Amino acid sequence: MCSTLFRGTDTHPARRVPSHTALSPTDRARCRGPTLCGVNLSAHAPAAYLAADDVIDADHPAVRDAAATLRAAHPGDVPFARAAFELARDEIRHSCDAADPRVTLRASDVLRDGVGLCFAKSHLLAAMLRAEGVPAGLCYQRLTDDGETFVLHGLVAVHLQDGWHRLDPRGNKPGVDAQFSLTSERLAWPVRVDLGERDYPQVLVAPDRDVVRALRGATNVLELCRGGLPSDLSTGSGADAADVTSR
Repeated sequence: MCSTLFRGTDTHPARRVPSHTALSPTDRARCRGPTLCGVNLSAHAPAAYLAADDVIDADHPAVRDAAATLRAAHPGDVPFARAAFELARDEIRHSCDAADPRVTLRASDVLRDGVGLCFAKSHLLAAMLRAEGVPAGLCYQRLTDDGETFVLHGLVAVHLQDGWHRLDPRGNKPGVDAQFSLTSERLAWPVRVDLGERDYPQVLVAPDRDVVRALRGATNVLELCRGGLPSDLSTGSGADAADVTSR
């Protein structure tokens, strides 16, 4: 989510909402397979979420090296996924928090420049996970500050322990506490349906095409955040509709 919508800051008491939902054992059982913590996800078979493309460039040498280094230090899929999440969340600065105008889109560019929007940070996390054989797709939320102006927010869904789990690598700050969890969602912002916010159920293989077009057409990401980012998921969004090339 971009800095034009400072959801979660102290300027709006109504936004001080929990960033996680505790689940009972029964609820956790329901999170297995295509259903995730109350969100009925639409996903392909996990193997579909391992391919590289020209945005999630999991086959780029720098991405592969970074992922392999994490894997060597954190054997096992869950410890590795946690380490990759924490790298994307903590070591890659959010463009708006850093007031950095550089535009990054491809995972390898995000890794090189160390900065990106939520979308770009999600591309890097998905690429690192895929590089080490952990299925990872992209999810989105539609968020607002005022119920009138909306913007997409990018997440990652990782397939671990026989289920899909959404992760938010946006980066923490006062009012935002996103964490790695396989038992209860710890996203930056739970949706508020009364304001028109929503979780999109799709787990996409490739990034939303309007997100890709917006970032590819931008020269200053801070200006893009002031107006120009998508407010809704593309019609027919997905691997076949995205403006990316699989490989």
